[in-house]
Amino acid sequence: MAQFPEFLPDEHGNLRKRVTLKVSDYRSAYIQGKILAKKGIWVSEYRIESGLNCGGHAFASDGDLLGPILEVFKTNKETLINELHELFSAALVSRGVPVPAQPLPVRVTVQGGIGTAAEDEFLRDYYHVDGTGWGSPFLLVPEATNVDDGTRQKLADATCDDFYTSDSSPLGIPFNNLRDTTGEQQLYRRVEKGKPGSPCEKKFLVSNTEFTKDPICTASSQYQRLKIKQLEAMDLSPEELEYRLGKVYEKTCLCEDLAATALNNNGECGESPLPVAVCPGPNLAYFSKIVTLEEMVGHIYGRLQLMTASDRPNMFISEIRLNIDHLKKEIQKVFNTISAREQARFATYRANLQEGIDYYKSLVPQLVKETERYREMMRAQLLELEAELMQIVIPCPVAQ
Repeated sequence: MAQFPEFLPDEHGNLRKRVTLKVSDYRSAYIQGKILAKKGIWVSEYRIESGLNCGGHAFASDGDLLGPILEVFKTNKETLINELHELFSAALVSRGVPVPAQPLPVRVTVQGGIGTAAEDEFLRDYYHVDGTGWGSPFLLVPEATNVDDGTRQKLADATCDDFYTSDSSPLGIPFNNLRDTTGEQQLYRRVEKGKPGSPCEKKFLVSNTEFTKDPICTASSQYQRLKIKQLEAMDLSPEELEYRLGKVYEKTCLCEDLAATALNNNGECGESPLPVAVCPGPNLAYFSKIVTLEEMVGHIYGRLQLMTASDRPNMFISEIRLNIDHLKKEIQKVFNTISAREQARFATYRANLQEGIDYYKSLVPQLVKETERYREMMRAQLLELEAELMQIVIPCPVAQ
């Protein structure tokens, strides 16, 4: 980017092209902002996203929760701007580019799991964020997203149990998913026919060299045939073999299936609809109606209420739940083979979650625009989650 003048300020301090960074926490914002500032690139927006309470790939951040992360940004935003301005100015001087007299504007925005106008307003008022992002709810807005009718209706009808974090991504990163999509149905039909895997024509996600010199995709039929042969030759119990084969079969061709809904929606799928994969955030479970763009915007700004469920927890509570479930799942994966390093990581994860819960306990009184009943329910949910967290067993490392 540093090679392109469009990213440099003109003599009036204006940028023709602005840089937005999606970050997980303050540390990542500071490090990346510093690297770019030294090259004469100013980051105009730091977009903070919840690691798990989001759509697409999910990136758990060792139990660091959104509220405490936002608190750090709130406290240190001016320090961040001033420090980066010094580095940015020095880089511009070395390149003979006019230096703005004052730091250029910086926006801090947040997204992931926001579901009500009250939550949106609280984020802007309490944490002083400059903007909020809503993504998955727009999958129910035909004017905004290119989704075929069948998939959109399935999303509208889905309940909390239908949304889950899967291992279906060939990249090996947790992936937010919807159960029983047409893509998933095709995947298991292929398994039943003894032809697991996908053709892998686009090869955008090839990364595995376990069996081949050139990288191949773990969702491809080529990889899955080789992996299945390897597993069947190992001395595994029937239960272990079934589990490992399931993990192989689970991989989805995201190159084809994620784009398929747009092709179906525009009649470019041939004689029959293409199998579809979709990656909504779990918050979509509380939206159950296909709506217009005007209606969704009205919901975001509090002019109308699209949610019918009265039991939806606060977005911060949902994020804790997702993190506890993720921690349990990760521990279970290595329960009988855990290393000292993994044990330490899980202990840190649990400690960070506890710190986050303590933080939210102190935050509840700040939710002044919610009812007392709402605040009491949130306090009770925090105590329940804390008790569940304390019951998580992290095993001792297995001797090597």
